[in-house]
Amino acid sequence: MSAETTQAASESEPEWDPEAVRRHRGLFRVIERRRNPKLRQSDITVTEEPTVRRAVKAAMLGNAMEWFDFGIYSYMAVTLGKVFFPSGNPTAQTLASFGAFAAAFLLRPIGGFVFGPLGDRIGRKKVLSLTMIMMALGTFGIGLVPSYAAIGIWAPVLLLLFRVIQGFSTGGEYGGAATFIAEYAPDKKRGFFGSYLEFGTLAGYVGAAGLVTVLTTFLDDSAMTSWGWRVPFLVAGPLGLIGLYMRLKLEDTPAYQELEREQEMGADRPKFRFGPFFREHWRALMLCMILVAAYDIADYGLLSYMPTYLTDELNYGSTAGLVALVIVMVVLMCLVHPLGTLSDRVGRKPILLAGMAGFVVLTVPAFLLLRSGGHVAIYAGLLLLGLCLLTFLATMSAVLPALFPTEVRYSALAISFNVAGSLFGGTTPLVMEGLTSATGNNLMPAFYIMLAAVVGAVAVLFIKETARQPLEGSPPSVGTKEEAAALVAAQYTRGPLSQLPAETPGVTQAGSTAQRAQREETPETTAA
Repeated sequence: MSAETTQAASESEPEWDPEAVRRHRGLFRVIERRRNPKLRQSDITVTEEPTVRRAVKAAMLGNAMEWFDFGIYSYMAVTLGKVFFPSGNPTAQTLASFGAFAAAFLLRPIGGFVFGPLGDRIGRKKVLSLTMIMMALGTFGIGLVPSYAAIGIWAPVLLLLFRVIQGFSTGGEYGGAATFIAEYAPDKKRGFFGSYLEFGTLAGYVGAAGLVTVLTTFLDDSAMTSWGWRVPFLVAGPLGLIGLYMRLKLEDTPAYQELEREQEMGADRPKFRFGPFFREHWRALMLCMILVAAYDIADYGLLSYMPTYLTDELNYGSTAGLVALVIVMVVLMCLVHPLGTLSDRVGRKPILLAGMAGFVVLTVPAFLLLRSGGHVAIYAGLLLLGLCLLTFLATMSAVLPALFPTEVRYSALAISFNVAGSLFGGTTPLVMEGLTSATGNNLMPAFYIMLAAVVGAVAVLFIKETARQPLEGSPPSVGTKEEAAALVAAQYTRGPLSQLPAETPGVTQAGSTAQRAQREETPETTAA
């Protein structure tokens, strides 16, 4: 039964008459027990923190590698344009380079359609290991492609091929990693542990920007276009092997193992079919896509396009722009965990809405600071945009998996995340560069981000608050056996019967029945 059906059924149940409950306490206790079966301690998932941390590290490293790979391409777009797309027009070179960047995103939805259902069918761990291998091969391959001067048109063709491999593998990476962490994390700490995934995103970008900065500092333009650009791509090979080793050592998530146990006991797990899938989950899919679109436009606008914007549009030094962005990202890395923890306490929606409002109000002032050209103003503008983006980074990996039930979570998240990422994320640098070139107004990227934030805020209003709540289709998840016992015991202090006195004078038969029912339903008996 779906969550919507369950909610509708509960809303249609008649209210109990307090006087009738007092007179027939035992009868109503039986009715309540059948309507809302009590959890047993064995029903609750207990995942100790050391296990959760190992799982989170494995998922985080893969995510860091993914964005390290994509970050390298973004930060070296101008150099790659010279190597693979010779032209007398620097703007045309940059646009061609970003076109190849966007082309990889066209394969992401296909990867999502392939890897998502596969992850729900054969397990999260196996698919995440496969995507890790493909991403490493794609990035390593780019580092080996000869230049346009060496092999002509085959150079951009091979570049595009390896970008396609990257894009296809990415289709299963984020959705699987977010699902993996969400299904391992205790309900009360899903925001905190989920923030590690975006910590990996920032770490990947910082690693990419830092390495590119070092290379551009110590190598001149001739050395960079000759061989220096290859170094960051070749580093991906060893990183991929490390990430693969960490992922293979883990067990699959407790939620997926529970699905496997149910299947072994004869539970029906229907084959994935697109028609029923979209009919049953269209609302959650649309909300997820809108949230991801707003997130990706802000994310790629700041972390991918900004170095090119500072260099091409504002004539800021390329190395200085990368250094500024690295410093801002390090600040965000320091703040993402505290904000993720805060979302576990106050909820995801207030933090997301604050971030959307921040983008609407602060984006234009931030870009005006960037345009002023001073070092302090540029750092201040980047930091304003970064703090707004931080609200997405700290909450999205907890918000998005909670939109879908366990049996389709990987499929739904991979498909919706990558369709939105393909349409809006991968095209963000291209759209921003194109709008700026076409209009001559270098505030166009700011207006694009603001529009995305407004649409995203509307979507936030329609999602449910999921902080400290079990994932849909999964039992409650806690970090210790003591928490599980306390959760079981807490059931006996809630509900209509718990609000009435233990005994009702003058109704001896009902009272004795209630006492027998209470003795039969002690927490100790239930837990056993």
